[in-house]
Amino acid sequence: MTSSDLIAFESRIVSHFAAGQLPCLIHLSGGNEEQLLDIFSRVRPQDWVFSTHRNHYHALLKGIPADHLEAEILAGRSMFIYSREHNFLTSSILAGTCCIAAGVAWDIAASALTLGPRPHVWCFLGDGAEEEGHYYEAALFAESNDLPITFIIEDNARQVDTPKSERRGIFHSTRCPLDHFTCVERYHYEPTYPHGGAGLPAGSVTFDPAAIARLGEQN
Repeated sequence: MTSSDLIAFESRIVSHFAAGQLPCLIHLSGGNEEQLLDIFSRVRPQDWVFSTHRNHYHALLKGIPADHLEAEILAGRSMFIYSREHNFLTSSILAGTCCIAAGVAWDIAASALTLGPRPHVWCFLGDGAEEEGHYYEAALFAESNDLPITFIIEDNARQVDTPKSERRGIFHSTRCPLDHFTCVERYHYEPTYPHGGAGLPAGSVTFDPAAIARLGEQN
């Protein structure tokens, strides 16, 4: 998969959103194609990937078929993409997967007799989520026990629409204390889309009532 493939997929989702075909708000990936292609060149089929509410690129790069992912998004499950086949799990709770990911890594480390290459765990989170205690506890536990896990901080300098300069004051440019951990990696990028939605003019999207009704029937 190339950066053009990733961008084309999200552009198609934007078209669905603009046409009112989605039953709820979406969180779009974008601007970090090259960084993710580099990271996922190290991710193997047996590895685990834990993602966030902004998971479309992660899902595609982990091998989840584009048509299946698109169908899930159209059904209102954009923030809740899972696949046991592909060892892929997401959560819309801020830093919600960090401790789960650390638990999976602990189990992998404890299973010393596992045949074949030992799986690795990759846990993605934003710079907003890294301010949560869930992340600190999980990363400290993982580093202290030398677990097979890497936390990837996807740093776009915003939490929803609040920049670091407002959240962290005079410390907004200070290196985070866990960045020296061997289990933590960080990359910076400029996002293509706003936190939620597609950046279209206010009032330009009217959601299809039938799509909303279908979501209600599913739940």
